[in-house]
Amino acid sequence: MDTAELVELGRQLRVDSIRAAAAAGSGHPTSSMSAADLMAVLLARHLRYDFDRPDHPGNDRFVLSKGHASPLLYSAYKAADALGDEELLTFRTLGSRLEGHPTPQQLPWVETATGSLGQGLPIGVGIALAGKRLDHADYRVWVLCGDGEMAEGSVWEAAEHAGHERLDNLVAIVDVNRLGQRGPTRHGHDLGAYARRFAAFGWHTVEVDGHDVDAVDRAFAEAAATDGRPTAVVARTLKGSGVAEAEDREGLHGKPLPHPDAAVAELGGVRDLRVRVQEPPAARSLHAVGDGVLELPRWERGDEAATRDAYGRALAALGTARGDVVALDGEVGDSTRTELFAKEHPGRYFECYIAEQQMVAEAAGFAVRGWVPYASTFAAFLTRAHDFVRMAAVSGCGITLNGSHAGVSIGQDGPSQMGLEDLAMMRAVHGSTVLYPCDANQTARLVAAAADLDGIRYLRTSRGSGPVLYGPDEEFPVGGSKVLRSSGRDRVTVVAAGVTVPEALRAADALAEEGTGVRVIDLYSVKPVDRGTLRQAAEETGALLTVEDHREEGGLGDAVLDAFLDGRPVPRLVRLAVRTMPGSATPAEQLRAAGIDAESIAASARLLAVQAAVP
Repeated sequence: MDTAELVELGRQLRVDSIRAAAAAGSGHPTSSMSAADLMAVLLARHLRYDFDRPDHPGNDRFVLSKGHASPLLYSAYKAADALGDEELLTFRTLGSRLEGHPTPQQLPWVETATGSLGQGLPIGVGIALAGKRLDHADYRVWVLCGDGEMAEGSVWEAAEHAGHERLDNLVAIVDVNRLGQRGPTRHGHDLGAYARRFAAFGWHTVEVDGHDVDAVDRAFAEAAATDGRPTAVVARTLKGSGVAEAEDREGLHGKPLPHPDAAVAELGGVRDLRVRVQEPPAARSLHAVGDGVLELPRWERGDEAATRDAYGRALAALGTARGDVVALDGEVGDSTRTELFAKEHPGRYFECYIAEQQMVAEAAGFAVRGWVPYASTFAAFLTRAHDFVRMAAVSGCGITLNGSHAGVSIGQDGPSQMGLEDLAMMRAVHGSTVLYPCDANQTARLVAAAADLDGIRYLRTSRGSGPVLYGPDEEFPVGGSKVLRSSGRDRVTVVAAGVTVPEALRAADALAEEGTGVRVIDLYSVKPVDRGTLRQAAEETGALLTVEDHREEGGLGDAVLDAFLDGRPVPRLVRLAVRTMPGSATPAEQLRAAGIDAESIAASARLLAVQAAVP
């Protein structure tokens, strides 16, 4: 396309954005209109993409970080002949693929779900890093950002990481249209304010008039030619560009234009230009190849081992067997034990430093490219990345997250380091799997199983050593549990997971000496939960006692309760959990203070058995 045609294409993208929002009666046409010329130039001159083969390994990758500008994206798809005008006008309606914010679940050309601002660039960094270090391909990653989302800290985690990794295959396009949702952005049209920030992190920057298609064309060419650094194209634009009643006006964010037909006429009417997008270069997917033989580490019953140690050793073994497994860590690899993977597979290990949002986003970027990521940090620190976990689930990404140093059992470090909310947080994620192993062999098996699961997988590990309860050949199906103590005289069932399983066993042994039968269930699969075993235990013993190194809300106790929410009578249920604010103390002292040690379990079970026996 020549200059005049690019200008016309930009107008078409504006017109179609207006029409889509008007048909829906909602949407963000003005945010789409500001970036229309940027999109027109990218689509017609610089993007290399085969819309018939969205999985082509040579395709450039485009991420719409400002996901509310979805009318622009869908209008671009129409211009590329990927969808028709009739479908465009189904925007935001029931059953339409064209959702208010784009998701890859609906459209194969969408790399990742966006709309939670500040996430597109971090995930784009992950995709670009995969291209450099894993795929060994020369595709470029283009990320269109809004200026408002530049206030998000996650953007600057991504910017620093991209600069550190020298990702010259990454281009951030910042649409500086001056207006946010409720009024002006922090820096308005001060392009230099954004450029200086990117430059401080080692980026090449280009400041440009975002409505001068020739200048934008030169800026994108300069970005593609830059070696050794990512590029930020900082573009001055006008929100609602091209329509007098909307251009650079406040109060129109997230609303259809008040007079859409007049706006379309002002822009020259409806067009049907089609763009022949450049074909991607020939490329192959070059996933690393493992030896195919999974030899998990083994421990004998009676050994002592920490589940975090088992996690690290099992992950390294999995990396040997499978060349598609990659590991990420938040600068605590010596504690989470991912350092073992790093030593054996340095080319597939990624240090994210203390930037948990970037770590999870990077894992999502790797998953987008077909890799199988395991991302690890302390369970407590994953809370700050929860929005990235949530959006990864929206995207349908397959990611395994490891939260180590969970619960009060870490001991003297105190409450800031204790993951006490993580089970609730991960259980609430759509389609997630939540696993909490109690010993080394169980951990190793679940590490391997997680690689073949869909969605978000969370594996909770512990700091201190504990007894090995299972043999190395024991199987642990996801969704299952293990009954460790059982008899026909059981009067109470204790349901535990992780560090509370050995405590529950000690309590059951003590009560057995008193003549009180106690069933013990190791509920290592917290989600999905083993409803059948729990229901059978309730029927046979009449009472359940859950014990967890976690807050009372949303954890193991609530998972057990979920097994009885199908209309059947709920059994007598008592929950032991961490209800106080812990301080610094030894692990044993912490368990005792929280009321989740063997003595506390025995006392509660003893009382529950008496109460259950009273008609």
